[in-house]
Amino acid sequence: MPAAAPPSSVAAIPSVAALPTVAAIPAIADPSAAAETADGEPDQLGPTLSPSRASDFMTCPLLYRFRVIDHLPEPPSAAAARGTLVHAVLERLFDEPAVGRTPAAARALLTPQWERLAEEDPRLTELFEADEERLTWLDEAAGMLDRYFTLEDPRRIEPTHRELSVRALLDSGLLLRGYIDRLDIAPTGEIRIVDYKTGTAPREEYEARALFQMKFYALVLWRSGGTVPRLLQLIYLGNGEIVRYAPDEADLLATERKINALWQAIDRARSSGDWRPHQSRLCEWCSYQPLCPAFGGTPPPLPDGPASQEQAAHGAATPPSLPDGPASQEQAAHGAAMPPPLPDGPASQEQAAHGAAMPPPLPDGPASQEQAAHGAAAQPAQPDEI
Repeated sequence: MPAAAPPSSVAAIPSVAALPTVAAIPAIADPSAAAETADGEPDQLGPTLSPSRASDFMTCPLLYRFRVIDHLPEPPSAAAARGTLVHAVLERLFDEPAVGRTPAAARALLTPQWERLAEEDPRLTELFEADEERLTWLDEAAGMLDRYFTLEDPRRIEPTHRELSVRALLDSGLLLRGYIDRLDIAPTGEIRIVDYKTGTAPREEYEARALFQMKFYALVLWRSGGTVPRLLQLIYLGNGEIVRYAPDEADLLATERKINALWQAIDRARSSGDWRPHQSRLCEWCSYQPLCPAFGGTPPPLPDGPASQEQAAHGAATPPSLPDGPASQEQAAHGAAMPPPLPDGPASQEQAAHGAAMPPPLPDGPASQEQAAHGAAAQPAQPDEI
């Protein structure tokens, strides 16, 4: 890898068009690539899988079935809506000139973004019985935004992409797809994948599972463009910690094997109709408990006909307008039973060095020493937060 450039030379990261070495990545060059099948219709390239749907199946095959096969509705939650709101504010914060990316500017975006979300999904207004409850909820979101500024200085960052749709076709015929919160590309062509989480950082024993989503994205970029991202960065706004990881090809090959094995398990469940539940701590937040045999419920009959077969193969690609609800992408960090977690990869002692090599440098502060300490101190994230 090229050596890190001095901070003064990476304050502004150029757009992807200025980087011939990465501009040809199909997943980046076509941000609307996933739009054609966003409604769950079959993709012409074959079966598809997203990290959130993969996480669903690892957490509970029956959860996957309820969401992908049965398309059962789920009520919105205050925590999931807050995650969506904070993500929307952070995305739009970078529309401001660098000098204007301040905590006050972020707070000023909260109300208009909330009004937009409520207009798009009127059910969100039913989450609060009184204005005071809603204002308290907004204050909690504002606190997360304030915490973000203790972890990064957005005035020194020029993201190449935000909310980027990515996709890649594996040799197995499985199409991987997803949405990346933020993609930073250095003048040297090095790539950093950034994901915001409004939950808290997982304990150390769950960290590998928490990174599965990020390795999934890294695999997509590598298979579509031939570049292994230099750094994966999870920003936990619930408790103000950052988890960084520097993947290598061995990591991504292991991730690819895991994903292919996972898809084979999904396909076997689809063929047999065996979508058995798996109990874990996440059941506490699952809205499907009344239909779950583990809690005395009875699932609805499986849909008949070829359409249901197509849903199992292709429904996993449907991007929700809200976070995935009571068992969101945080699922990979907590209680996933199958398949086993990936190896840890590069030593944790090297991660800080890789992080320092990526532009732009993070300011010193509460998060700078978190990697060694957060496993013992942090509590598991609420699963319905992003």
